[in-house]
Amino acid sequence: MEFQDYYEVLGVAKDADADAVKKAYRKLALQWHPDRHPEAEREEAAARFRKVSEAYEVLSDPEKRARYDRLGSRYHQGERFEPPPGERTMSREEFERAFGGAGGDGGGFSDFFRSMFGETFRHDFEQRGPRHARYRWKGADVRAELQLGLSDALRGGRSSFSLRGHAPCERCGGVGMLGEHVCPTCGGIGSRDTTRTVELTIPADVRDGLVMRLRGLGEPGEASAEAGDLLLTLRIASDETYRVDGADVEADVPLAPWEAQSGALVLVRTPSGRASLRIPPGTRAGARLRLRGQGLADGHGGRGDFHAVVRYALPDPLTPRQRELLAELAQAGGGRVHGGARLEDTP
Repeated sequence: MEFQDYYEVLGVAKDADADAVKKAYRKLALQWHPDRHPEAEREEAAARFRKVSEAYEVLSDPEKRARYDRLGSRYHQGERFEPPPGERTMSREEFERAFGGAGGDGGGFSDFFRSMFGETFRHDFEQRGPRHARYRWKGADVRAELQLGLSDALRGGRSSFSLRGHAPCERCGGVGMLGEHVCPTCGGIGSRDTTRTVELTIPADVRDGLVMRLRGLGEPGEASAEAGDLLLTLRIASDETYRVDGADVEADVPLAPWEAQSGALVLVRTPSGRASLRIPPGTRAGARLRLRGQGLADGHGGRGDFHAVVRYALPDPLTPRQRELLAELAQAGGGRVHGGARLEDTP
């Protein structure tokens, strides 16, 4: 295994006093707590947070720090480390059994910590009981986010989703600390990642940020107690058809050139349902037509707007007569088509 330089992790000198260690820990814990990072960065932030918490657990405890300084004085960060011969160490499996999976991929402390301090650490925690009393009975609530493309959200109905969520750590009750010690199960984070599959009925009035409480889909309770709930936040995202901007929605609406020139009434699908969109005569491609109050619910009793962006298109397939008329239009000449990346001169 690799040697962990805890002084380097906290950014303190080897002679730093207890106050300096605590101050450095608090600053880094605030910086790297996963709850302060977006979902895409949460895993990396959690790994950094656990390293910081592990370093603090060692350097804040005079006995562990003295042992660390004595055994680690001849090593540098990243070098291969082996405990001294004959010293009792904990295996990964023993550590996991003692601390609820703390030594696994989603756990709290590294193999280096387990090897050096596992036995003494277990002795500390055996006196404290297996779990925080807050979660002895009813199961913990789990929080998760589900990102839906607006097209899927508007289809509604019942769908099956695989969700990654965050449940409070059952050992520390979501606190991250047990007394003066960092919780070994969650590494001080206070929560752990969970993955589950749920059957969800998408509400008709779906909106971005809507929180749904799915009762009984959280963590199971102890001794036949009721399970916690799943608090699911819906995030509505743009997709191939719709572009979402808060409660406002934008979508392309294809029109035949003659519909745009003569005017027309077309049906469009908005978050509020089917709506009639009136096309004024002479509408140009790229024009934006607004339907007020036809966007997503804004969470305050109102709705955003729906913006239709006009795009010219031809029927598919064209009839023989339509092809003839297009050929006649080409022969009639007239002004040049321009705009976008097209140059005015022909190649």
